[in-house]
Amino acid sequence: MDMRQQRTRRRIINAFLTLRSEKPLEKITIRELSDKATIHKATFYLHYHDIYDLSESLEWEVIDDILHGLSDPSKLLTDPERFNEELYCQLMANESLLTILFSGSRAGMLAFRMETRLKEYILNRRPEWDTLEINVILTYLIQGAYHAYMQYRDKNAKQILLVINQLASSVLRQYTQTETEIANPPESDS
Repeated sequence: MDMRQQRTRRRIINAFLTLRSEKPLEKITIRELSDKATIHKATFYLHYHDIYDLSESLEWEVIDDILHGLSDPSKLLTDPERFNEELYCQLMANESLLTILFSGSRAGMLAFRMETRLKEYILNRRPEWDTLEINVILTYLIQGAYHAYMQYRDKNAKQILLVINQLASSVLRQYTQTETEIANPPESDS
């Protein structure tokens, strides 16, 4: 992408984020966005199919940026405490952008997009973990932590993270213990 296209894209994004901070996604029109970005409607369509395409593109970008800020996303399964601390720091660093992009009708998409990208990252690097059990655990840890945090976010963040970390460690400990028992059943007395 040349410099002119990059500048145009940046103007579109800035105009979108300004409008999105003021109103729901469904209320933003291409004409309004184009006027704010001082571009022609046709120029917008050279970059995006519609407002939803733009919003989804930005949602994925911010999720990817957050995950690139983590030392190793697979720590979710090996060191959940460190993973959760790093993720919390990344989420707080991007809080205003996340609040704009994932508000209103898009609120539920944050956990979904995070789960999708984390699974892609982890399972691409550890294909042997691509089992039903690991997928269920990942969904449980990601979605559960997200919803628990969102439910109590106005309380003590440190305490919430502590509980989430304890739960994640407990789930992983229980799962690895069960896996060991299945792989090495006790010998019968017969």
